[in-house]
Amino acid sequence: MKKILLISFTIISFSSIFLIASKNFNITDSQLNSIERKYGSSAKTRVEAWDSMIESSKNESLLNKIKNVNDFFNQITYKTDAAHWKQKDYWATPFEFMGTGAGDCEDYAIAKYFSLIKLGIPDDKLRITYVIYKKANSRFEQAHMVLTYYHKIGVEPVVLDNIDKTLQVASKRTDLKPVYSFNASGLWQAKTKGEARVGNNELKSWKDLMSRF
Repeated sequence: MKKILLISFTIISFSSIFLIASKNFNITDSQLNSIERKYGSSAKTRVEAWDSMIESSKNESLLNKIKNVNDFFNQITYKTDAAHWKQKDYWATPFEFMGTGAGDCEDYAIAKYFSLIKLGIPDDKLRITYVIYKKANSRFEQAHMVLTYYHKIGVEPVVLDNIDKTLQVASKRTDLKPVYSFNASGLWQAKTKGEARVGNNELKSWKDLMSRF
């Protein structure tokens, strides 16, 4: 009898562990199944890995939260909108980005932005920043987007980027020239010294992105 009870307890214990291990904390089963149907099993694996990263980061330090999110998305393949979406400009949702397993600069910045909000970082500390990227020792320039984190308003931000993948304060990124920045609640114009708020975020691409969430 004791042996039967022990076996039963063992089965129940392992079943409980399996249920806990397989539970998704930050995405519903319906969303996950939809992603798998649309993009395949590899997409499901990526989203489950994202879910695990978010969950394991919740009790970590602020710096580790930022680093974990930056490192996670920087593993995804870069691909231009023209090659990937057959469009000149397309802002993917984080699940479209993870689902297809590729995207360009704004997709990295957007996915990092919403993931850090998921981790409890206030919207007013985050900006998706449009910059001009200037390659060192070259005349090469291109439009680019990064995510910036402001510990305090007016303080130099930390840059989360998919080109230079290390976290650095903005003054160390002499290859980036800010043009404007935005988040869900506002739009800022870069100036010679600092920046100036120019109003609410009425960007067409942002509105289109939010309509697909």
